[in-house]
Amino acid sequence: MIQTVIFDMDGVIVDTEPVHHYAYFQHFDELNITVTEEMFTSYMGNSTRNTFQKLKETFDLEHDVEDLILRKRTLFNDAFDKKEDLFLLDGVENLIKELHQNGMQLIVASSASKVTIDRVFTRFGLHSYFSHIVSGEDFPHSTPHPAIVEHAVFLSQTPKEACVVIEDSTNGIIASKAAGIYCIGYDSENSKMQDLSLADSVIRRFDDSIRKSET
Repeated sequence: MIQTVIFDMDGVIVDTEPVHHYAYFQHFDELNITVTEEMFTSYMGNSTRNTFQKLKETFDLEHDVEDLILRKRTLFNDAFDKKEDLFLLDGVENLIKELHQNGMQLIVASSASKVTIDRVFTRFGLHSYFSHIVSGEDFPHSTPHPAIVEHAVFLSQTPKEACVVIEDSTNGIIASKAAGIYCIGYDSENSKMQDLSLADSVIRRFDDSIRKSET
């Protein structure tokens, strides 16, 4: 019986990827570096810090990683505040409320920064449904390293056999499986160029397909 559901945020609860994409590429232009879409896609599931650490090495950037993070975060926040057509993904709000009402513990484990998670949760009134928020910025390694998932399971105080993770990225699924947690791959229109084949099951909508996993 499942007792804890661990949600990724970007691409599962809300699609902020277009905002991140805009902020990153605006920043890349400022840095005068050429990052291909294929290269950028390979960073999905990584924290901003790890992304810039890799970019710093690849492009031999002189900038301090923390300065790069702050600039990108400023660009993201400006775009986030101006974007009116930002909504929760179809069906996920009803699923969150239903699971919470049925006594399920909900945790978000996201590579996003605490500031970004808080902005999303505040905008959509999600704080009351989740017992814990785990941010990738607190860990030295991003997914596919399993640390963030393992910490979410630790905080849940639930046996990992009673936990399930919902992920839409290849790196997130690899991390979940490395942590020994049942993983549901969410194959949405936003899951571009992501390999979900390692997930234990794959869904395309938040409907009865996921609720069957509760039993």
